[in-house]
Amino acid sequence: MDGRRSSGAGTEGWRGMGRRTAWWRLAVVGIVLGAVAGAPGSPGFAASASPFTSPPATPSTLGSASSSASPSSSATTSSYDFAEGSPSVTGAADTADAESLEPGTTYRSSLPSDGKVYYRLQLDGTSTVYVAATAVPPTDLAVTPTEGVRVSVQDADGRSCSAADTASIGAGRSPRPLTVWGARQLSPSRSLCQGAGTYYVVVERVLRTESSPGDWDLELAPVLEPRLRKAGSTSAPEAWDSATPSPPAGAAARVRGGGGFGSATALEQGVWRDDVRPGQTLFYEVPVDWGQQVYASADLSSSSGGGAGGGFVPGGVNLALYNPVRGLVDATSISYNGSQKSGALAALPPVGYDNRYAVSDRVNGMRFAGAYYLVVHLAARVGEEFGDGPVGLMLRVRVKGEPTVGPGYAGQSEPSGIFQVGLLGRGSGAAGEADSSDGDGGRGGGDAGMRLVAVGGIGAGTVVLVVLGVWVVVGRRRAAGV
Repeated sequence: MDGRRSSGAGTEGWRGMGRRTAWWRLAVVGIVLGAVAGAPGSPGFAASASPFTSPPATPSTLGSASSSASPSSSATTSSYDFAEGSPSVTGAADTADAESLEPGTTYRSSLPSDGKVYYRLQLDGTSTVYVAATAVPPTDLAVTPTEGVRVSVQDADGRSCSAADTASIGAGRSPRPLTVWGARQLSPSRSLCQGAGTYYVVVERVLRTESSPGDWDLELAPVLEPRLRKAGSTSAPEAWDSATPSPPAGAAARVRGGGGFGSATALEQGVWRDDVRPGQTLFYEVPVDWGQQVYASADLSSSSGGGAGGGFVPGGVNLALYNPVRGLVDATSISYNGSQKSGALAALPPVGYDNRYAVSDRVNGMRFAGAYYLVVHLAARVGEEFGDGPVGLMLRVRVKGEPTVGPGYAGQSEPSGIFQVGLLGRGSGAAGEADSSDGDGGRGGGDAGMRLVAVGGIGAGTVVLVVLGVWVVVGRRRAAGV
């Protein structure tokens, strides 16, 4: 390249080189500006900083939004937001025709009113695999409290790898997304389902007595958890702080809930204000690191509308918490009579790998760091009793405790980063990743932001130094007539 530039060393040659140099300088400026634009705080950086769907919101960034700016959380009333670009799979009536699922990919399928459907998993002998199934009844379907969906993971001999998980509609009698999870868990205390080979995910409707026939939509989310680099305890913690802290106080920040797990709105610790309509389900995600505890409560405002009914809806509001693989941790149901109501989740243990050995669902569900999902559903019958207008919703979220070092996995999860908080995580990724234990649990993820600032600043500074160095070298070569 330098030889070609020196071949015409006359005036025109230098003019031509000057034009090329000016163009090159503009390119360098573009590179530098691009590096700065990618620094923390810029839109481009925020869009790619986290493996989750969106950067966490904070009360300081949303608190100034007026209630009139976002009168409703969603344009729809109860439809589920399926993951964008999800491939479709068909559930087979038997194992011979079962289609394969790959951990790390979210799928869309359907669930018939009768019979089981099967999907295939090809697993190694070193990883734990979870499969969450979210069944979505049609919004205009008449449903009963006991009907629901069940999932299990079975080996090639038809033996269940874990107890089948079932979710039902509940007292609200309102069509809503129902999420269940199954697992092939590697454990030294188990003999079944420990080897590599073919496994099957089995999904079915249960206790369908009065509802209309027809398929339900279905979302399947298989997740792979690698083994640990170093084996640890195989028993659950004997004691943990079960005291429920006071909920956060202060002004509420306006937020809009998502319509599904894949579009859940990211929250940090604080007080959040939303609106929920009858029949609607809202999804939020809260980053919870290793060693931290999460607490959440929901306040529903009074209704100014009236209806033709008796003015009382059993199970009118459902508040649930799901872990990063969409396994149910805890849920509470609140009856609604038109006046303000409040409900809270039970106290939960700090996130810890060994929690998986506990009997209680509330304990063993808190087994990994990552995004925990708060899901709120307002029964459709609330609209019949009190009108179809939105009802004010207040979420109070507290993340307690200092983050600790994770257990240290020996490989990559699928999808990547699902068991991490922030871009870098804390000892929860593959071998060779940094194990950092610094941070401030009171900020509920602010330390992750500081790590991003550091990474972005170092990256941008490195680009600038390299570009300036090249510029100096080119200038010297020009001065020397090379």
